[in-house]
Amino acid sequence: MQDPLPFLRRLFDRAVEVADPMQSLAACLPPKPEGRLVVVGAGKASARMAEAVEAVYGPCEGLVITRYGYARPCKGIEIVEAAHPVPDEAGTKATRRMLDLLEGLGEDDVVLALISGGGSALLNAPAGGITLDEKRQLTDALLSSGAPIGDINGIRKQISAVKGGKLAAAAYPARMLALMISDVPGDNPADIASGPTVGDTGDAQRALDTLDRWKVTPPESVTAYLRKGGDPLAPDDERLSRVENVIYAAPSQSLDAAAELGRSEGCEVQVLGDALEGEAREIAARHARQALEAQASLTPGAAPLLLLSGGELTVTRRGDGVGGPNAEYALALALALDGAPGIHAIACDTDGVDGAAEVAGAVIGPDTLTKGPDAAEALNRNDAHSFFDNIGDQVVTGPTLTNVNDFRAILIEPLS
Repeated sequence: MQDPLPFLRRLFDRAVEVADPMQSLAACLPPKPEGRLVVVGAGKASARMAEAVEAVYGPCEGLVITRYGYARPCKGIEIVEAAHPVPDEAGTKATRRMLDLLEGLGEDDVVLALISGGGSALLNAPAGGITLDEKRQLTDALLSSGAPIGDINGIRKQISAVKGGKLAAAAYPARMLALMISDVPGDNPADIASGPTVGDTGDAQRALDTLDRWKVTPPESVTAYLRKGGDPLAPDDERLSRVENVIYAAPSQSLDAAAELGRSEGCEVQVLGDALEGEAREIAARHARQALEAQASLTPGAAPLLLLSGGELTVTRRGDGVGGPNAEYALALALALDGAPGIHAIACDTDGVDGAAEVAGAVIGPDTLTKGPDAAEALNRNDAHSFFDNIGDQVVTGPTLTNVNDFRAILIEPLS
């Protein structure tokens, strides 16, 4: 293989392409309802999803909330941009307006909900007198704790007036179809954007236990609200009886597309899983061992081996650097491989944003550690983005307008 890095980038681009709502959403739309149709939604892909809906239905009534820089032109649906991953006032105001839009709908009306990853921060209406500043403080602490996304979302649902099925409840008795792009391990609709159209199986005590387990001290208002039991909405609540939840794009589809491309270019392909979770540096160390063992088993002249994986890794903040789970994975992988010849890799988030940085991720090769400053020190400071920026090996895509979570590919060539 002449140059592995452009090949790895093509794999990532293919994974993103097949999850583009303009390529995939139309096939999931039913005929346009004859009565009133209201389109709502939230997430990094929601504006692109709205654009895809109007490409089929024409101008529609509605409101969706997406990340700053991710808006798309729509003729009828209003697009509001807000902050992610820590919520802001724009998201809160838009969420309240969305709830107002759903109020008073009748059983003959139809709501189309467009839900994708990122919606947990964008669809933001704190419950129980909790302020936006307190919600922001809690969100930042949770994201820094290393807690998996399922635990974080379980807490978010308990302190929200819109998550955990409450968006759908606001539309009752209207019929609702929720179309979702999954960015969560396991593709559980209840976890995507903290399940605004799916009832909550958790409870306030579980949320308190989770906060304690991850050593997160919440604002007193959060603790007080949870101790009173919160206001959960059970999955069997009558207000959710007219909701249909459909996941139409998921990480597995993107990995399958990348695998097909890899095979077409002469690689053997092994998919390690589309739902990997855990600390980024620990998963990287495990993958490095697998890569080295696999390379040792390849005979000279054999086809290159491609290891693909997806999921959502986490980072426990230890330093004051600029990083994200994909860049941290890539840097930890380079350190664990220690310049091993013939092994290259890419790790990127399919939404184009790794952590809070406007960078999708990074690529590595046998020369990565020799190209820049002390890589181990950068990892200790959680400063992977700065490291890859210094050596010119960041992957910067801009808004991809979709989100099926992490994409990782390790290309292993046989030793001569």
